Amino acid sequence: VQLVESGGGSVESGGSLRLSCLVSGFALDYYAIVWFRLAPGKEREGVICSDSNDSSTYYRDSVKGRFTISRDNAENTVYLQMNSLKPEDTAVYYCATGGVPHCSAYEDPSAMDYWGKGTLVTVSL
Repeated sequence: VQLVESGGGSVESGGSLRLSCLVSGFALDYYAIVWFRLAPGKEREGVICSDSNDSSTYYRDSVKGRFTISRDNAENTVYLQMNSLKPEDTAVYYCATGGVPHCSAYEDPSAMDYWGKGTLVTVSL
Protein backbone atom coordinates (compact mmCIF):
# COMPACT_ATOMS: atom_id res chain seq x y z
CA VAL A 1 0.00 0.00 0.00
CA GLN A 2 1.35 3.36 -0.98
CA LEU A 3 0.01 6.91 -1.01
CA VAL A 4 1.93 9.66 -2.76
CA GLU A 5 0.99 13.32 -2.51
CA SER A 6 1.89 15.97 -5.04
CA GLY A 7 0.89 19.47 -6.04
CA GLY A 8 2.14 21.49 -3.12
CA GLY A 9 3.95 24.77 -3.54
CA SER A 10 4.08 28.42 -2.62
CA VAL A 11 1.22 30.78 -3.42
CA GLU A 12 0.06 34.19 -2.35
CA SER A 13 -2.96 34.70 -0.18
CA GLY A 14 -6.12 34.23 -2.25
CA GLY A 15 -4.45 31.80 -4.61
CA SER A 16 -5.33 28.20 -5.43
CA LEU A 17 -3.62 24.84 -5.47
CA ARG A 18 -4.77 21.35 -6.30
CA LEU A 19 -3.17 18.51 -4.40
CA SER A 20 -3.20 14.94 -5.64
CA CYS A 21 -2.97 11.70 -3.72
CA LEU A 22 -2.04 8.75 -5.92
CA VAL A 23 -2.77 5.44 -4.24
CA SER A 24 -1.52 1.97 -5.07
CA GLY A 25 -1.74 -1.47 -3.55
CA PHE A 26 -5.47 -1.32 -2.89
CA ALA A 27 -8.69 -0.57 -4.73
CA LEU A 28 -9.51 3.06 -4.09
CA ASP A 29 -13.20 2.36 -4.85
CA TYR A 30 -13.70 0.72 -1.48
CA TYR A 31 -11.92 3.08 0.87
CA ALA A 32 -12.23 6.49 2.39
CA ILE A 33 -9.30 8.86 2.03
CA VAL A 34 -8.58 11.71 4.40
CA TRP A 35 -6.46 14.82 3.95
CA PHE A 36 -4.64 15.90 7.09
CA ARG A 37 -2.34 18.84 7.62
CA LEU A 38 0.47 19.63 9.99
CA ALA A 39 1.20 23.29 10.54
CA PRO A 40 4.28 24.63 12.33
CA GLY A 41 3.83 24.44 16.09
CA LYS A 42 0.48 22.66 15.84
CA GLU A 43 -0.80 19.12 15.99
CA ARG A 44 -1.76 17.20 12.90
CA GLU A 45 -5.42 17.75 12.12
CA GLY A 46 -7.95 16.18 9.82
CA VAL A 47 -9.18 18.54 7.10
CA ILE A 48 -11.57 16.68 4.84
CA CYS A 49 -12.53 13.13 3.91
CA SER A 50 -13.87 11.40 0.80
CA ASP A 51 -15.73 8.16 1.43
CA SER A 52 -16.14 5.26 -0.97
CA ASN A 53 -19.32 6.85 -2.35
CA ASP A 54 -17.39 10.05 -3.10
CA SER A 55 -19.25 11.96 -0.41
CA SER A 56 -17.31 14.59 1.49
CA THR A 57 -16.96 15.13 5.22
CA TYR A 58 -15.41 18.35 6.44
CA TYR A 59 -13.48 18.28 9.69
CA ARG A 60 -12.56 21.96 9.74
CA ASP A 61 -15.13 24.74 9.44
CA SER A 62 -12.34 27.05 8.35
CA VAL A 63 -12.02 25.33 4.97
CA LYS A 64 -15.71 25.00 4.13
CA GLY A 65 -16.51 26.92 0.97
CA ARG A 66 -12.82 26.98 0.01
CA PHE A 67 -11.62 23.35 -0.14
CA THR A 68 -13.23 20.49 -2.00
CA ILE A 69 -12.26 16.86 -2.23
CA SER A 70 -12.88 14.58 -5.18
CA ARG A 71 -11.69 11.27 -6.50
CA ASP A 72 -11.05 9.50 -9.76
CA ASN A 73 -11.15 5.82 -8.95
CA ALA A 74 -10.03 4.85 -12.45
CA GLU A 75 -6.89 6.94 -11.93
CA ASN A 76 -6.48 5.81 -8.30
CA THR A 77 -6.26 9.44 -7.31
CA VAL A 78 -7.92 11.69 -4.76
CA TYR A 79 -7.73 15.45 -5.21
CA LEU A 80 -7.87 18.35 -2.80
CA GLN A 81 -8.81 21.58 -4.53
CA MET A 82 -7.87 24.52 -2.35
CA ASN A 83 -9.14 27.97 -3.27
CA SER A 84 -8.93 31.35 -1.54
CA LEU A 85 -5.89 30.17 0.36
CA LYS A 86 -4.91 31.96 3.54
CA PRO A 87 -1.58 32.11 5.39
CA GLU A 88 -3.09 29.93 8.12
CA ASP A 89 -3.46 27.14 5.55
CA THR A 90 0.32 26.85 5.44
CA ALA A 91 1.18 23.27 6.38
CA VAL A 92 2.39 19.94 5.17
CA TYR A 93 -0.62 18.14 3.73
CA TYR A 94 -0.91 14.37 3.99
CA CYS A 95 -3.37 11.89 2.59
CA ALA A 96 -4.14 8.79 4.58
CA THR A 97 -6.52 5.87 4.88
CA GLY A 98 -7.68 3.62 7.68
CA GLY A 99 -8.88 0.84 5.42
CA VAL A 100 -12.62 1.40 5.79
CA PRO A 101 -15.15 2.88 3.33
CA HIS A 102 -16.65 5.56 5.56
CA CYS A 103 -15.39 8.78 7.11
CA SER A 104 -16.76 8.26 10.61
CA ALA A 105 -14.10 8.77 13.28
CA TYR A 106 -11.56 9.52 10.60
CA GLU A 107 -10.68 12.89 12.02
CA ASP A 108 -8.35 11.17 14.45
CA PRO A 109 -4.88 10.59 12.95
CA SER A 110 -4.46 7.50 15.12
CA ALA A 111 -7.27 5.84 13.13
CA MET A 112 -5.17 5.85 9.97
CA ASP A 113 -3.19 2.81 8.87
CA TYR A 114 -1.40 4.21 5.85
CA TRP A 115 0.07 7.63 5.17
CA GLY A 116 1.77 9.46 2.38
CA LYS A 117 4.94 11.46 3.02
CA GLY A 118 3.23 14.79 2.58
CA THR A 119 3.46 17.82 0.35
CA LEU A 120 4.23 21.33 1.59
CA VAL A 121 1.83 24.20 1.02
CA THR A 122 3.05 27.69 1.83
CA VAL A 123 0.72 30.67 1.60
CA SER A 124 2.22 34.14 1.88
CA LEU A 125 0.52 37.45 2.51
